Amino acid sequence: MKVFLCQIRPTKPGFPATGTDDEFAIVGEHFLYLKEATDAGTVLHAGRCDDATFGIVLFTAEGEEAAWSFIRADPAVAAGVFQPEIWEYRIALGAIVAP
Repeated sequence: MKVFLCQIRPTKPGFPATGTDDEFAIVGEHFLYLKEATDAGTVLHAGRCDDATFGIVLFTAEGEEAAWSFIRADPAVAAGVFQPEIWEYRIALGAIVAP
């Protein structure tokens, strides 16, 4: 297993202030998707900045293709509400221990 860092940014300027009810519903699905993946041990950490300009997801996957598959299956990414970038990540210090 490898660890990946995903940065997600809203695709809409001014989001969340400019968000629609449909977009907020999709963000709710996004949260549940990441919660289920956290419960399953795939997501190690997920969160966002207070100003919601970006969020990060630290997660495990077999490789880059699997990492992209996981992120593309996120409802907010699939719906185009969030745009992801992914990097393979090596934890050097911290309380999070990769499997």
